[in-house]
Amino acid sequence: MNVVYERPKALTDAPFSYCPGCPHGIVTRLIAEVIDELGIEGETIGISPVGCAVTAYDFFACDMVEAAHGRAPAVATGIKRARPENIVFTYQGDGDLAAIGMCETVHAATRGENITVIFVNNAIYGMTGGQMAPTSLPGQITQTSPYGRDVKTAGYPVRVCELLSSLDGVTLAQRVTVDSVKNVRIAKKAIKRAFRNQIEGKGYSIVEIVSACPTNWGLAPNEALQWLRENMLPYYPLGVYKDKYPEEAD
Repeated sequence: MNVVYERPKALTDAPFSYCPGCPHGIVTRLIAEVIDELGIEGETIGISPVGCAVTAYDFFACDMVEAAHGRAPAVATGIKRARPENIVFTYQGDGDLAAIGMCETVHAATRGENITVIFVNNAIYGMTGGQMAPTSLPGQITQTSPYGRDVKTAGYPVRVCELLSSLDGVTLAQRVTVDSVKNVRIAKKAIKRAFRNQIEGKGYSIVEIVSACPTNWGLAPNEALQWLRENMLPYYPLGVYKDKYPEEAD
């Protein structure tokens, strides 16, 4: 009997610690599948900062480094410059990447650091209890915006791909989601492309995954995905926002 589906070799046997119904598990698996398919596990170094992916070092079989909150791009920069032969990726949430880590994010991108950034945007601080994040939608209720995000006082959400696509150092900026089989396949292709860009020395690539947070949104997993489709995707449209080498795409 031929094996058609199995645990990626780039994942350990550790059970995921993500909440039930959380798409983080899908994203983590996709990264591992890509590492397997590219045959780069022995060369790859992942950076897991503070957030829902804080324990990603338990899940990936490749070398992992823990970074302080928001500092994953700085740590990735140091590792990549010291060991340019390695493949370096960060796995960050919106609170980490777009709030405390926005400085590192923007400057790593504008320098064109040859790293791969996987960015999970679920419009809320997940691990710390559901506070308003830089990506929380206008009117969205969170622990720190119980009456909904008021743009007059809290400002507007940050659209990361649109922001970074304006920087010359960015090679690829693409927004995807994993709410369906079709979109999971698109997301995997984008992640693989981002890793290939690094292997080929093309520079900074970011893949943003629009995700749900059933626990902190207070919704069942299926309801959370529907809320994502109805509310997040209109504000965060899917697509490629920058691609320096489209003619070389798969």
